Amino acid sequence: IITFGIVIGFYLLIQILSAAGMVTNSFAGQLVPICAYVVMAVSLNLTVGMLGELSLGHAGFMSVGAFAGTLVWVSLYDTTFPKPAALLLAFVVGGVVAFGEIVKNFMNACNLGVDSKGLHFSLKDTASLNLDADGKVLINGAMGITGIKKASTFTIGIVLVIITLAVILNLVNSRAGRAITSIRDNEIAARSVGIPITKYKLMAFVTSAVFAGMAGVLYSLNYSSLVAKKF
Repeated sequence: IITFGIVIGFYLLIQILSAAGMVTNSFAGQLVPICAYVVMAVSLNLTVGMLGELSLGHAGFMSVGAFAGTLVWVSLYDTTFPKPAALLLAFVVGGVVAFGEIVKNFMNACNLGVDSKGLHFSLKDTASLNLDADGKVLINGAMGITGIKKASTFTIGIVLVIITLAVILNLVNSRAGRAITSIRDNEIAARSVGIPITKYKLMAFVTSAVFAGMAGVLYSLNYSSLVAKKF
């Protein structure tokens, strides 16, 4: 209750200060990244703090979610529900794919375009995509994704923070959470009493990755361009 009260109180305080004209443009521009970083920190704490495992690829999860969600947003901008589609794809992809440092190297070399024939992919350059005249470049190598229509807001960020806290705090205080904590405290003892170690490690890692991916798309849709070096 105290945790949720702090988050909601912070949101209301910012809204009041904003209405009074007391929030600078510089600070307002940091509100969405702050929310993304909170989601990242809470999700990472599930793996590092509760499970006791070191995660070196969390930025990879974030970048995968960011690029996947942003691609959907750019592609479906004129459709009815682009925001849920972008968040859903980030949720799914962030939960199943991450390669740490190799993500940055891959995205720097990735060229992706679309035309009437479908998607075209190349690791060389955009000319190798062989797009038709009506084609559109979605990812332009190291230049990343450009021309993004900003969608992230402080309100959306706070909602995502609350969802993250609700899911992870409930997990931590559940039977599964106690199992995860027992693995951190003494893995051998946990295994000896029948706790399925692999199951609960995967549960912690995947849950953590899912929210890292969502934080990534929240972060990326706050800017007009997205490049791998941001992560």
